[in-house]
Amino acid sequence: MVLVVQYRGFGMLAALPRSLGEELRPYTGHAAAAMVKQVQHSVTAYSRPLRGVFGRVLVVSCERAVRHYVECIGDPDVPHDRWIDFYRMRGRIEFTEGRSLEPLHDSVTIGARAAWRAMRPIVRGLSVGLDVIALAAESVFVYVDELCATTIEGYQEAEARAAGAIPLRRRRLLELISQAPEGSACSIASLADGAGWRVPGAAAMVALQRAPGAPAFPVHLLDTTVLADLDTAEPYLLTADPDTDLAPLKDTLDGWRVAVSPVVPLADAPAALRTARRALLLNREDAPGPIIWCRDHLATLWLLAEDFLGAELAKQSLDPFTSLSGKQQERLSETLLAWLETRGGAPEIAQRLGVHPQTVRNRLRQLEDLFGDRLKDADDRLNMQLALRARQLMRAHRAEETPGN
Repeated sequence: MVLVVQYRGFGMLAALPRSLGEELRPYTGHAAAAMVKQVQHSVTAYSRPLRGVFGRVLVVSCERAVRHYVECIGDPDVPHDRWIDFYRMRGRIEFTEGRSLEPLHDSVTIGARAAWRAMRPIVRGLSVGLDVIALAAESVFVYVDELCATTIEGYQEAEARAAGAIPLRRRRLLELISQAPEGSACSIASLADGAGWRVPGAAAMVALQRAPGAPAFPVHLLDTTVLADLDTAEPYLLTADPDTDLAPLKDTLDGWRVAVSPVVPLADAPAALRTARRALLLNREDAPGPIIWCRDHLATLWLLAEDFLGAELAKQSLDPFTSLSGKQQERLSETLLAWLETRGGAPEIAQRLGVHPQTVRNRLRQLEDLFGDRLKDADDRLNMQLALRARQLMRAHRAEETPGN
């Protein structure tokens, strides 16, 4: 069954006042030029000189998109067949020239934003109500999503003529979901239909890491509903049911580490994949075994989310340490963290650190001299604990990444 694009955007445009289209028509060239300029500036795959077939297709694609959008405003009788045929052809050209769906989708969404920015001051200057402006803005995003879906249909047609069309479509689908451009739901649905894959409401992203000399990943043990890309430098999977789908892998991951994000809506897939890849940095002591479940390490992963934020927090909350030598900072930091985490006495902290209780008492007195009443403030103590924990984690990760460790 082939998914039929509904083209709801055409109906939205027809509901707008025809006068709006007549007012905007003189500015279509300006908007199309803004699209071309922004696409070439923002999308690497299209940042080459506008020559030959490439240049003609890009310029005409932008011009036709803007012109047809404006022609449809207030007119339900505008024919769409040639528009649909053109953007299907555009999709076939993208496949033939070896580009993936990501730059194609990016070029359309980025171009649409540029066109809307170019037209927005003109629309606001017209005597139309806010409800009309809101509908016009919404129609842009629907129109763009359906334009993308149309190009994907053409892309799939070209893929179908190539060997291994279904596996390739599944990889393109995974690529699109992991990038998740704004408003890509219709495009994902179109590609999923061509790949024979049912779109789930939510899924987990799974990051993979292969040790040198490890055997091939046992992809044959995965269910057919799992999407996988094992050929990229950072291989990864998508699964709607990670507990079930990954269970067969438990004893077959020799030389591999697997990090599983929480199950999230597909719109959050890029953030989930970043989280899973971050989890691969966890120490093996913190996350033993080949499968790391991010749901078990959420606080740690949150602390690792932004390096510079941890550094800034440390600068503000641990500033009394700046006057000390590196060795002094290290000793007092581990003592302060042990005290913050346990709020225990010298014997308990000494046992945890493997030092004499009197040593701990001396260090605690130094900490009192350095931090004073800040050690009594709950907010200050929390900031210190977070900063020390983040610093500890990042130091451990840098040590793991250093050759010879």
